[in-house]
Amino acid sequence: MNHSVSDQSLYVESDDEENERKNLSEEEGEEDDGAFSDSSDAYNQSQHHSKASPYSTAWPKSYRQSIDLYGSLPSPSPGFLGNSSLSRFGSSFMSLTRRHTPETLPAVTKPLLVDEEAPKRKRSSPYLLPSSTVSHEIGISNDSSFGQAVLNGVNVLCGVGILSTPYAVKEGGWWGLIILFAFGILCFYTGLLLRYCLDSHPDLQTYPDIGHAAFGATGRILVSIILYLELYAMSVEYIILERDNLSSLFPNAALSIGGFHLDAPHLFALLTTLAILPTVWLRDLSVLSYISAGGVVASVLVVLCLFWAGLVDEVGIQSKGTPLNLATLPVSVGLYGYCYSGHGVFPNIYTSMAKPSQFPAVLSTCFGICTLMYAGVAVMGYSMFGESTESQFTLNMPQDLVASKIALWTTVVNPFTKYALTLSPVAMSLEELLPSNHGTSRFYVIAIRSALAFSTLLVGLAIPFFGLVMSLIGSFLTMLITLILPPACFLSILRTKVTPIQVTICILIITVGAVSSAIGTYSALSKIIEKLNT
Repeated sequence: MNHSVSDQSLYVESDDEENERKNLSEEEGEEDDGAFSDSSDAYNQSQHHSKASPYSTAWPKSYRQSIDLYGSLPSPSPGFLGNSSLSRFGSSFMSLTRRHTPETLPAVTKPLLVDEEAPKRKRSSPYLLPSSTVSHEIGISNDSSFGQAVLNGVNVLCGVGILSTPYAVKEGGWWGLIILFAFGILCFYTGLLLRYCLDSHPDLQTYPDIGHAAFGATGRILVSIILYLELYAMSVEYIILERDNLSSLFPNAALSIGGFHLDAPHLFALLTTLAILPTVWLRDLSVLSYISAGGVVASVLVVLCLFWAGLVDEVGIQSKGTPLNLATLPVSVGLYGYCYSGHGVFPNIYTSMAKPSQFPAVLSTCFGICTLMYAGVAVMGYSMFGESTESQFTLNMPQDLVASKIALWTTVVNPFTKYALTLSPVAMSLEELLPSNHGTSRFYVIAIRSALAFSTLLVGLAIPFFGLVMSLIGSFLTMLITLILPPACFLSILRTKVTPIQVTICILIITVGAVSSAIGTYSALSKIIEKLNT
């Protein structure tokens, strides 16, 4: 994979380090030849084919490495043993994986239920990444286990969306939970469709690659823009999240300077941005990647705090709730859709697996765990708070309880490790567009990242409605990424191999996604405009 000029300007190694990595690469290559029975000829052909691939030279070139940082839990590397040479080795090499295109696709019901014996992907010898990528890479390899892949998937799927599932039930009613389970099934299937798209050509590794293969360079650019817009919008949500929760903890906080007054929400939004800004400038994001791996633990901890408050601290059941709210049901559609926003990372998880045939089992496990967590929080939260449920259930929890304090502070701390990783792919894609004479300047890189961070602050202050912004993201962007584009790309790439049943199912999913996107986007925008005018 080629990398941007701006990346090359940020990360430079000495000749000794490069020579050392080359020697290690040669030694490892010899070991892999014996382990995987790949000949050197096959490796050289793979190298040549990869260099000639249009997918590795088209914008955005940095997608793979940036999303690996964003969505993959780093595996322990030899560096933990204290050997600096091994540490550089662990962070500087990745294994290429060659996939073989299946001759025929299984029937539409098979990828939904079971995994056929998938063609095993041959592994070539490790190749040396350009020195410019060393500080970006964190040892993401192509031999992740089933458990690691599941943790990666859960870490991506189970994010801040879990805080709003009780609010989604409030907006849609109890029967609206059917939408959550329906989206879970459909998104699981479209995740499998991405796998078949990747298997159609050995050079496809990322979601933008799939868009390129399906609809040409225009498709690649459009898919990339949608993915980056979603990541940018998630960064805005982090600012709003911090603003709301810190304001609930310190409601009387304020600042007045020269006649300019900041109340608690505005003050904490600004302070959050200033505190996060240095992490956006970091050259090496691997530390944040290790810390953000605790996102799974943070989500589980917040869920346990909610159940503890309801069952042990006896906050109790406040309301039986409403069976169905047709008027506000479209808002819940977007909120439920946001819960399954992980397709941009699924191709990276798939191509990193040692046993790709386990990918359907990985997806089913991830979706099963996350759906149960979403549904459990939705039922418990709405039962506890009823029609007074806020867009984040942490704002409803009684602040005098220990469980509430733990949940609030966990929610506050977690985005500080995730913000830079979420915004970094967007920044890196923009840095690729810099002219070569500017790309060598650290000033322009810092300027781009600072501008992005402060722009999320301005958007968060202009539209400070956490639940409605999440509904808008889920309705407009997530529906495109999860329900509309995967089947569309699948039909385009594998048009000669799909069965009539598969065509029907794909068209049905696209229709569901388009209708849900239309009504959800319209409803969220209408309510946002209404709140802004009041």
